[in-house]
Amino acid sequence: MDHTALAEADRARIIHPYLPGSVTERVIMTEGSGCRLTDAEGRSYLDATGGLWLAQIGHGRAEVARAAQEQMARLEYFTSFWEFSNDRAIELASRLTSLAPDGLGHVYFTSGGSEGNEAAIKMARYYHHRRGEGSRTWILARDKAYHGIGYGGGSATGFPLYHEGFAPMMPHVSHLTPPWPYRTELYGGEDPTEFLIRELEERIAEIGPSRIAAMIGEPIMGVGGMLVPPADYWPRVREVLDRHGILLIFDEVVTAYGRVGEWFAAQHFGVTPDIIVTAKGITSGYTPLGALLVGDRVAEQLLREHGFPMGYTYNGHPVAAAVALANLDIIEREGLLARALHIGDYLHRELRSQLGGLEIVGEVRSVGMMLAVELVADRDTRAPLPMLPERMPHDVIRRETGVIVRDSAHSIVLSPPLVMTEAEAKETVGALRSVLARTRPTGEISD
Repeated sequence: MDHTALAEADRARIIHPYLPGSVTERVIMTEGSGCRLTDAEGRSYLDATGGLWLAQIGHGRAEVARAAQEQMARLEYFTSFWEFSNDRAIELASRLTSLAPDGLGHVYFTSGGSEGNEAAIKMARYYHHRRGEGSRTWILARDKAYHGIGYGGGSATGFPLYHEGFAPMMPHVSHLTPPWPYRTELYGGEDPTEFLIRELEERIAEIGPSRIAAMIGEPIMGVGGMLVPPADYWPRVREVLDRHGILLIFDEVVTAYGRVGEWFAAQHFGVTPDIIVTAKGITSGYTPLGALLVGDRVAEQLLREHGFPMGYTYNGHPVAAAVALANLDIIEREGLLARALHIGDYLHRELRSQLGGLEIVGEVRSVGMMLAVELVADRDTRAPLPMLPERMPHDVIRRETGVIVRDSAHSIVLSPPLVMTEAEAKETVGALRSVLARTRPTGEISD
């Protein structure tokens, strides 16, 4: 089928996430290699988003395809419920716990991040239940957080868009102010960490410490606009939670597997949570898979009596595990953690140099290969740049230059494959400048 026929079939048959029926444009990808993609019309693109923040090793790696084929030919699937398991899931679990912070010695497999956050919230509540504290049902989260689209994770997500029309949401969820140092107005002139820790203590006192199961948070808030907390934020949050017997869940669906220059962002911030939720980069998107790294004290309770009464059909899928192992081999062999720091730093410098003087650029921030350019209408007041639906900057960048970037919370965000070269990084920055330099504080983009 040619592009026209494919586009017509897509419009007739597929419901796309977040796409209104009034939008007729379709970009239909057919091939990928490294950081490059090709669509059905033969046009080439530079992927500066890593798909949905996940293409760590880049597109089109033949060795990963071979790992999947070989595993399918040997054992394509069998359940991991009850006493059943498979060798590849066991190998992967051992590999993950060897990479994880000390004390996270157990693994629970899922098919992705949304499933993972559902499982983590249930684990936290069940842990307290097993310990005789069934009153601990509350979950603390943050505004601007994104924890997927399940019932529990969607309720913890801190955007009204994801709640509207789906109510009632899960009860006993309380949202706190996000760590967003650029937005000084959130903290009334106070040091952000001091404000946030005081708010956390006050919220715990308001709800009651004995009623709170866990706090869930992205170490760096991705959909919120790559929000990087102050260095002392997570260590101080951990201390407060420990003092009140509240578990800490790190949603590392985006940040794990080299994205920040470490295997896990927990290591970057020097904090060991009770549960780490991962997905995305565990396979670089070559097949769906997620994995929770579970603290030993939590696992001890989950494994008592009849075990943890929750499972997914594809828990520990052997083909997904084989793909993940091949993916981790590439990340290690090609030194992609160090590369994330090197190219991420290069991108950050280039973005500041090429865009920092533009009147609509408020801040450039990054950790490793997670970067954001926050767009403002006024640099003094820091009012967000209006986004005109018919001419969104990220859409214009893609259409004019072939570089794919993403808009999140009035920021252009980048999360490229960790294999990106300096030349591709420079191309990305040039594409942003070519459009943002023509973008007015009204949101209009001149031709």
